[in-house]
Amino acid sequence: MNEVYAKLQDCLKSVREKTDFVPKVAIVLGSGLGDYADDIRVECEIPYEDIKGFPVSTVPGHAGKFIFGYVGEVPVVCMKGRVHYYEGYPISDVVLPTRLMKLMGAEILFLTNASGGVNPAFGAGDFMLITDQISVFAPNPLMGPNIDELGTRFPDMSEIYDKQLCDIIRNTAKENDIKLQEGVYIQFTGPSFESPAEVRMAGLLGADAVGMSTAVEAITANHMGMRICGISCVCNLGAGLSANPLTHEEVQEAANKAAPLFKKLLTESVKRF
Repeated sequence: MNEVYAKLQDCLKSVREKTDFVPKVAIVLGSGLGDYADDIRVECEIPYEDIKGFPVSTVPGHAGKFIFGYVGEVPVVCMKGRVHYYEGYPISDVVLPTRLMKLMGAEILFLTNASGGVNPAFGAGDFMLITDQISVFAPNPLMGPNIDELGTRFPDMSEIYDKQLCDIIRNTAKENDIKLQEGVYIQFTGPSFESPAEVRMAGLLGADAVGMSTAVEAITANHMGMRICGISCVCNLGAGLSANPLTHEEVQEAANKAAPLFKKLLTESVKRF
């Protein structure tokens, strides 16, 4: 058996020893957005360290546990904290949680993150519906022998972000009077913030927001046939677009301020899924 797939099966077995909950929607909560999980009707919680072989997040603001429960009547599994490539994990470990949530039963992946604004029309605290992505700076998570049990060798990437789900999020934002930008997300590796020249490059490539996660998770979910949607919280302007130095604390502070509207947009959208 493929080593990566064997590890994934061990993680699934470990989870199933603790809960038989079957989610429909998998939600990944980005920096500063973890307290959304407080609003879920919780059935079960599993800390990452209790799952055999599971990578554990080391980033401040990422609590590190799965939360199983309901948003309205929709069964969800929520990642309170994600693992990033810059933490030193192999890319197969970075995307292991995505694969695991699919094997738990999730059909939809709702990705969120905190990002830097590349589009000069964006401001700190804006939400951006992710309509496409650029992921050429982080290792492709499908490199190596293909895991045929999960998906095809050469998956199509022409519609990563599901148009129907995007329409639901757009309509939800409009009906709740929540400003929603749209654009392309680009993933760099981090952990250093981008230089002004890199931000300019990202803009030239067609990106509207930049961050250190999400795109590799979307590739993995697409490979497995999941439907994907995503919202990025623009927590600061990219380097060169603002006079202030960038800090992780600034990102968390902006995300915390945006959290009430984020919660509403996420909750009402998931209910319609």
